[in-house]
Amino acid sequence: MTALREYERLEASGLWRPTPEEQRREVIVSIGEATLTITDLNDRALAHWSLAAVERKAPGHFPAIYHPDGDPGETLELAEDETAMIEAIEQLRAAISRARPRPGRLRLLGVGASMAAVLTVLLVWLPGAMLRHTVQVVPEIKRQEIGAALLDRIERVAGRACAAPETGPVLDALAQRTGAGRLVVLRTGVKTALNLPGGIVLLNRSVVEDHEDPSVAAGYIVVELARARDVDPLAEFLDHSGPAATFRLLTSGHVTRGALDSYAEQVLVAPRPELDPSIILAAFAQAEVPATPYAYARDITGESVLTLIEADPMAGRDPAPVLPDRDWVLLQGICGG
Repeated sequence: MTALREYERLEASGLWRPTPEEQRREVIVSIGEATLTITDLNDRALAHWSLAAVERKAPGHFPAIYHPDGDPGETLELAEDETAMIEAIEQLRAAISRARPRPGRLRLLGVGASMAAVLTVLLVWLPGAMLRHTVQVVPEIKRQEIGAALLDRIERVAGRACAAPETGPVLDALAQRTGAGRLVVLRTGVKTALNLPGGIVLLNRSVVEDHEDPSVAAGYIVVELARARDVDPLAEFLDHSGPAATFRLLTSGHVTRGALDSYAEQVLVAPRPELDPSIILAAFAQAEVPATPYAYARDITGESVLTLIEADPMAGRDPAPVLPDRDWVLLQGICGG
């Protein structure tokens, strides 16, 4: 797109807020290949917005406030003096809008033929590139939506998640302690732990009920989060579902029930990919959770997990407890005994 090349090196400062509850923070905004990239002042990426799904609140008013389509809670504010960036975004949004199909038989036929040709090229030559691009631009709210839909399909097979009024805050505390987005305990289905898109970590009840030390459950969560950093759960889902599902998500923002059902059935029985011990140990060090209880939970003899025991980053240290004893006892009864 000629308009895109014109703005490739354009940057501006702005104020970004991921949710209405959080404070705004100063960020750098730049335009990339079909995306608006938001980074912090240390050049760390915070968000990628698809230009095709960027909306503006109160056009013509300043500061210019933008948000992803369907997620008005995440906002980006650009001051009135950032005229170059605002004009670039508006021009690209207008160009994208003009490129969208309009009613008319010939137009529809032409667009359909073009889309068919593009789809053929993507499916034959660029499935990997399309998957990586989709994973990069899908907003967090859509990841959470896909993760919740997968959890619903898994619960149809494994039964409803365990829940009790007094254990909700404990699960939230454990999630915050380990860096997880949301924790769900299931009676069956999941062997130990499983990470879904959107930061949802599933735990088998045995991980909670069969161990006196909450560090064991925390360990399984920490390892799943490390595995998710190594291989994105959304990428796993799309890789299993195929290029057609990836293309549908990229262009329409939707996934089919058939794709959800197929992946839910497969992921429950497939072995979790192994991680290098150095990656696991680094994750435990970052979370400040001892690795030894988790290691012995995996192998009571310790032989196959000797590296995790001998190189435990918390050995000789006194990290903050994973949970108070009372909370852990409460959580152990989440499935009703």
